[in-house]
Amino acid sequence: MHHHPNRRQALLATAASLAALSSAPLRAQGWPDKPIRIVVPFAPGAGTDAVGRLMAQKLAELLDNPVVVDNRAGASGAIGTQHVAQSPADGHTLLLVAAPFTTVPAALPGAGYDPVRHFAPVGMIASGPLLWAVNKDLPVHSLRELVALARRKPGYLNYGSAGAGGINHLVLEMLKSRSQSYITHIPYRGIAPATMDMIAGQIHLVTGTVPALATFVRDGRVRALAVTSERRSPALPEVPGMAEAGFADFNVLNYFGLVAPRGTPAPVLERLNAAVAKAVALPDVRERFARDAIEPAAGPAAQLARFIEQDFRGWQRVVAAQNLKVDAA
Repeated sequence: MHHHPNRRQALLATAASLAALSSAPLRAQGWPDKPIRIVVPFAPGAGTDAVGRLMAQKLAELLDNPVVVDNRAGASGAIGTQHVAQSPADGHTLLLVAAPFTTVPAALPGAGYDPVRHFAPVGMIASGPLLWAVNKDLPVHSLRELVALARRKPGYLNYGSAGAGGINHLVLEMLKSRSQSYITHIPYRGIAPATMDMIAGQIHLVTGTVPALATFVRDGRVRALAVTSERRSPALPEVPGMAEAGFADFNVLNYFGLVAPRGTPAPVLERLNAAVAKAVALPDVRERFARDAIEPAAGPAAQLARFIEQDFRGWQRVVAAQNLKVDAA
């Protein structure tokens, strides 16, 4: 059989160009042509900031382009969020979103942005439930018992949140609305001081992330009643989810995702989405998420779009049902 002398070279060239193609979609059409900024609308050191820094590091490697974190804290995330909404839609400015992205505009008419209309979703990163936790001396061992006590003694139970209009506040209002019970809401400046007061017996209950409460649950100072997601969490397999606890269709997740300003070109969003999916699949990223008790949740941009819309509308309904009036944080 006579081979054309250049056929092998041609095949090798084709193989090389295919290999180049597989990494090329992450970098094309002149994007990125400068550092990409991920705006984290919270102070350095917060859980959201840690996810932002991890994603920046991995995306920089995958896109072979600098990715920097820009912390713009204030007004429960609204300052940084408005900043991104008004930034050029060229794929060089992204916003790391978490629960306040949807809870704050639902609770605060003056938040100054619409999470559905003003942004283009890039993709979900990870999510995980909050944990309902009570002081060890409170004589309730399930969410049903907690609600029964709240209904027997309206206003007796004191609940601490990380601030009015945040996810901790609204998940309480959702429980109150669904169970027709009254529990007193006490906003704190952050969940740590609320947790300390609960351990000390100054207040009865909080919801917090699994990592924030796990130590106290394990040493018995705090009793875990349920996670706020419909099903159990792999991070705390012994604690019931909301369906088991007697509340069907109650599914509250603390989530992390990336969005861009509305109007960002579709090809750029697609390449970013592909890079996020690759980053979230990395073993060290999965390991880190497991430590933070969140699960990788990468998926198509449309999935994040649906989630944001459902979350936002759901919180708007809770705010309306409870007739909440929340002042700017």
